[in-house]
Amino acid sequence: MGIAIRLVMFSFAGILTACAGFQVAGQFQAGRQALLINQPENALPYFLAAADRDPDYVYQSVYFREGIWTYVGRAQYATGKLNEARQSLERALAKDQDDNMARLYLGLTLARSGDAARGVKEIESGMNGLHDWLEYIERTRPFEAYWDPTREIRGAVEKDLDKISSKDIDPQQLIADAEWVGQRMESEIDRARRDERRRYENEFDRRRGPSVGVGVGF
Repeated sequence: MGIAIRLVMFSFAGILTACAGFQVAGQFQAGRQALLINQPENALPYFLAAADRDPDYVYQSVYFREGIWTYVGRAQYATGKLNEARQSLERALAKDQDDNMARLYLGLTLARSGDAARGVKEIESGMNGLHDWLEYIERTRPFEAYWDPTREIRGAVEKDLDKISSKDIDPQQLIADAEWVGQRMESEIDRARRDERRRYENEFDRRRGPSVGVGVGF
């Protein structure tokens, strides 16, 4: 095979890979937007299609990472498919033990499936992980306070962790609180991204300095 033909084939393969990547990202974003507006039944087919094309797909935004199987499991949980949700979330954790959203929703799934003891343990672990991640971001990036600036999420988590530690647990309230934490963290991704973009735009304007324009009227 000639060099020219091989180059054409490699280029074509690269184009196909890029197209597949765009398609996965598009399916994922469609699913995520549906999840954000509380339409998990619409989100699930998009997430499953993305996972089928790329089972290792990871969404990353402003330092936060969440795997595709976490999103699949969350949509399955929200639509009452608890057995499937458990499998998906365990698969997510097999790929990334530090996926705290997967751990939080695995705890929720177990709690709603009747395994209260393990469910509370996983919820506690997931909450701890999210809390510690937010603390780490604030500590290591003090001039980039995009995440949970008013400590609303961390404050709510700390109250629940105190209740779990003291065994003063209302199981249904804990489930509701954990669901709120998961939803709030997901919306925080977009809020943090908007704040980051606004900061960069302001820095760009400052570096550019005042501009003098000359206009010509007709």
